[in-house]
Amino acid sequence: MTDEPTILLPHTLGPDRLDGLSEILDDDLPEGAIRVARTPDETVDAAPEVEGIVAGRLSDELLDAAERLEWVQALSAGVDHYDLETLEERGITLTNASGVHAQPIAEQVLCYTLMFERGLHESVRQQASGVWERVEGGEIRGKTMGIVGVGAIGARTAELASALGMEVIGTKRDVESAPDVLSECYPAEEYHELCRRSDYLVLACPLTDETEGLLGYEELRMMPSGAVVINIARGDVADEAALTRALQSKWIRGAALDVFETEPLPSDSPLWELSNVVITPHMAGSTPEKFGRWREIVVENYRALSAGSVDGMVNRVV
Repeated sequence: MTDEPTILLPHTLGPDRLDGLSEILDDDLPEGAIRVARTPDETVDAAPEVEGIVAGRLSDELLDAAERLEWVQALSAGVDHYDLETLEERGITLTNASGVHAQPIAEQVLCYTLMFERGLHESVRQQASGVWERVEGGEIRGKTMGIVGVGAIGARTAELASALGMEVIGTKRDVESAPDVLSECYPAEEYHELCRRSDYLVLACPLTDETEGLLGYEELRMMPSGAVVINIARGDVADEAALTRALQSKWIRGAALDVFETEPLPSDSPLWELSNVVITPHMAGSTPEKFGRWREIVVENYRALSAGSVDGMVNRVV
C-alpha cells in the first residue's frame, strides 16, 4: 500500500467511467493510490481513508464520511451542484474540469448556428413529415455572435465562429484577460449590450446567484426579432417561462437548447412542440476524448496534492 495520498472513484460515477478512469490513471499514479468503489457500501467503507475524491456529484453523506478529505476533483466545468460553503469551511480544495468539454460544445454551438442560418431545423421537421418544401438559407459570415461568459468554452466557440467570418463579442469578469479573437469584450454586468446586438446569443456562463434568470423578459424584449438564443450553460440561466413566451410570440426567431430548468425536459413542456426550437438532451459536452483530458487534470492535481501544494492545482474553484 502506498504512503502517497489515496483518491476514491465512487460508485456514483457508473461502470463505464469507473473502468475508463481507473485504466487511464493507473500508469500515472502510485500503486494503490486509486480506490475504486462499485457499490454504495464500498464507497462508504472507503470514504474515511481517502484524501481525494473524483466525482460527478458529491452527496452530503459522502462528504460527511470522508474525514480525511483534502481535495475534490469535479468531472464537469460547472460546480453549481457542489456545497461550496461546506468545502470552504472544511478547507477542502475543489477543482473542476474546465476546458475538457470546450471543443465538443463549441462545435455543437456552431452546428446550432448553421442549422438556423441555413434553415436546417425546418428541413429536418419537414423530412419527418414527408414534406418537400424549399427553405431559403442565409450565411453566417458577417453575423454577430454574442457569448455571455467567455471562459474556456466561450473562447473556443469564439475561435470557431470567427473562423467562419462572424463578428464575436462577449462578456467576461476580467475584461483584460479576454481572448484576442473577440472584437469587443464587456464586463459581465453589461451583458445587455450583447442582447441588443447579437444575431446569435450564446449562454456559456456558470450558474451562480448572479446569473440565475440572467435571460428574462426584459432581455428577450430587447433582442432583435431575428435573433437566436443558444443555451449550453445551465437551464436556470434563462427564465424558461419567459423564453417559451418569447418563442411562441416570435419576439425572437428561435432557440437551441441543450439544458433546461428540469431535466429530462417534461413531456408536457410546450418547448417540444415549437417549430422554432432545437432540443438536445444535455449532451453538448459529450466526446470520446474526455478520458484523456480528465487524466491530464487529475494527474497534475494529484501530484500537487502529494507535494502538499494545493495552490499548484489547476482549475481551482475553492
